[in-house]
Amino acid sequence: MQYNRLGKAGIKLSELSFGSWITFHKQIGLKEAKQCMKTAFDHGINFFDNAEAYAQGQSEILMGEILKDFRREDLVVSTKIFWGGPGPNDKGLSRKHLLEGTKNALKRLQLDYVDLLFCHRPDPETPIEETVLAMDYLVRQGYAFYWGTSEWSAAQIEEAYTIAEKLNCIKPTMEQPRYNMFNREHLEKDYLPLFKKYGLGTTIWSPLESGILSGKYINGIPKDSRFVKEPSLIPQNFQELVDKTKELTKIANQLNCKLSQLALAWCLKNPYVSTVITGASKVEQLLENLGALEVKPKLTPDVMTAIENILKNKPQ
Repeated sequence: MQYNRLGKAGIKLSELSFGSWITFHKQIGLKEAKQCMKTAFDHGINFFDNAEAYAQGQSEILMGEILKDFRREDLVVSTKIFWGGPGPNDKGLSRKHLLEGTKNALKRLQLDYVDLLFCHRPDPETPIEETVLAMDYLVRQGYAFYWGTSEWSAAQIEEAYTIAEKLNCIKPTMEQPRYNMFNREHLEKDYLPLFKKYGLGTTIWSPLESGILSGKYINGIPKDSRFVKEPSLIPQNFQELVDKTKELTKIANQLNCKLSQLALAWCLKNPYVSTVITGASKVEQLLENLGALEVKPKLTPDVMTAIENILKNKPQ
C-alpha cells in the first residue's frame, strides 16, 4: 500500500481508504464491519471515514466499538459535521452546531480527537467567517488535527482561506469531493487554482458513481439495488452511462481486471487525489477493491487515451 500526503499537511493517508457511508448499521452490523475494517488495516489501509449523518450517528457508534481494537496512533480517522439531527440547531455550520456536533461525534466514536474534521456541506445560512473561527477553535483545542470541507465550491474554499489568513486562523487543508469517471468538473477544473496556490488535499468519495462503474447495471437494475428503493437517485443520463460502462469493460478485460478496479485505479492516477474512499459490505468486495492498486501501473498513456475516447467528458 502506498501512502500520500494530504496536500501540504504532514499527515499521510493510504491511497485507498475505507468509509462507512451506506453500509455501517444499514447493511452490516458489528461483526461484519469489524471483519472489513480489520482486513482493510491488515492490507495497509490506515484511513477510516465517517460522518455524524451516516445512519443518524449509528455508523459512528459502530466504528467506535471497532476502533478500540486498534492502536490509535496507527489510524487516521475522520468525521463530518452538518446534519446532526432534527432540531433547529442540530444542523449547519454555526459555531454552536460545529462545537456540539463534534463533541457528540467524538462520544459516539469513543475518541478524544479525530485526525480530520470536515464541514460536510456549505451552509448558506452561516457566514463563512463564523465557520472558520469555529473550526480554528476545534483544532486549537485538540478536537481535530486538521479541518476541511466537502462539496464546497472553489469560490467558497478560497473565501475560507482568505478569511483564515486575515484572522490568523488555521486554514482548511482538504476537500472531500465526489469524483469518478463521470463526475470530473470540481477536481479537474474548478479546484486547480487551489491545488497550485494552497496545496489542497482531497479525500474523494463515490469513485464508482453509486455502483454504475462496478458494472452491476449493464444487464438492467437488480431488484436489490438502491435504485429500486430510491428511483430519484437514478441519473437522468443513466442509459448513456451504462453504455459507456459496457465499452469500459472491454478495456478492463484487456487489462485482466474488474471494471470496478479500473475505475478506482483511474481515480488514483490523478496526482491531486490524496486518497480514494471505498466502501464494502463483505470482505471479498473489499479485497476486490484493493486490486485496483495493481491495476494503476497498467494505466499507460495509451490506455488513458482509450478511456478518454469512451468518456468524452474531459473538462475544458
